[in-house]
Amino acid sequence: MQRLLRKARALWASEFAHNFRGNISAIVGGVIILFFVFIVAFGPSLVKQNPYEIASLQLTDAYKPPVWLSGGDPNYFLGTDGQGRDVLASIVYGTRISLFIGLSAMICSSLIGASLGLIAGYYGGRLDGVIMRIADVQLSFPSILIALFLMSAFGKGIDNILISLTCVGWVIYARTVRGSTLSEKQKEYVQAAKAAGLSNRLIIVRHILPNVVTPLIVVSTIQIGTFILIEASLSFLGVGVPITKPSLGLLVKNGFDVLLSGLWWTSVFPGAFIMLLVFGINLLGDFLRDELNPRLK
Repeated sequence: MQRLLRKARALWASEFAHNFRGNISAIVGGVIILFFVFIVAFGPSLVKQNPYEIASLQLTDAYKPPVWLSGGDPNYFLGTDGQGRDVLASIVYGTRISLFIGLSAMICSSLIGASLGLIAGYYGGRLDGVIMRIADVQLSFPSILIALFLMSAFGKGIDNILISLTCVGWVIYARTVRGSTLSEKQKEYVQAAKAAGLSNRLIIVRHILPNVVTPLIVVSTIQIGTFILIEASLSFLGVGVPITKPSLGLLVKNGFDVLLSGLWWTSVFPGAFIMLLVFGINLLGDFLRDELNPRLK
């Protein structure tokens, strides 16, 4: 316990923590992220309704306005949708799905992309050419278009969304890691490892990989927000998550169908949460980019 406390004090006194405390944008982004972490961890225990339990919904509670408007019900602070689901409860559960998809897609695409980038950058030659040409062809198409095509082929489902986002997202990781690997493999410590007789696999894992993690962290942070937006777009277009487990994007889509009828809360509030979540992630990602990139100091 004392060792953990010493490490926490050392981290708090570090240059990174000092710069974080002096950066208003980073603090705002961190507070927003902590807010959503709190929602994911404790939100379901704070709301009265599980919007995924269809049998518990009452159609007589459909389209109740927020509590501060005329006709609002204190039991539904942000109102209800067309199926009588509490909008606040739907946002809580939808946030969990959106964040799960964003984080999972980031992990899967970073593992695949970083591995291909290390291989391409270290070995070079034809293998590098093939991987980079595939990446160039994919980059010539918008990411949302590729994801939409894949989801149309695979069908709805969280698993299929993760596969589609991984297919879309690996490219940025591969190009980033490849560029860093090309720079690192020319340095003296890599040449010394080769002279010592270490295998290529050990050189990549023990020496090159730890030195390309920094740009990987920056890209990963920003990509989470990108994946959340792509998933929201797919769900809005009707090819994303199933209707029984709506994400924030599907909640926006369901509310958009009645937006012009004056029932704005069913769409505006989920959309505001998407905007706030991605905004916080991007603020934190910008700070990490500036802090971890020595060229910007």
